[in-house]
Amino acid sequence: MNALLSQLGTWNWLILGVVLMAIETFAPGVFMLWLGLAALIVGVLSFGIVWSWQAQVIAFAALAIAMVPLWRYYSGHNAKPTDKPFLNKRAEGFVGRVFTLDKPIVDGVGTVKIDDTVWRVSGPDAPAGSQVKVVGADGASLRVELV
Repeated sequence: MNALLSQLGTWNWLILGVVLMAIETFAPGVFMLWLGLAALIVGVLSFGIVWSWQAQVIAFAALAIAMVPLWRYYSGHNAKPTDKPFLNKRAEGFVGRVFTLDKPIVDGVGTVKIDDTVWRVSGPDAPAGSQVKVVGADGASLRVELV
């Protein structure tokens, strides 16, 4: 094993980088990509720097540790606004709107018809036909208050 590590060279790092990026294509999660990129950087640096295998492994570890948090920071700050912010959060799109109760709220539970869908609502008891304002969403249930 020691002989293998002592012969660690430029091409080994480049091959490792390509292999890690290939693994990323079969098991996507954008994690192996950064490890592969760290290996490629160490391989490219090895063309110009003559360094021990220990220094190469330390450089790879440092790059790998640094790249994942940097990517998370960068990707979180570059989220583009969308024209459909409630695409997968349909219930949250109703917050602030006023609807008429379809069925009365009894023991804190009732229903309201919105477009072609009947939604479960929770809030204070109220008769059918009352106006309610949606104040929150809990999964597929809407929290309401009387208007």
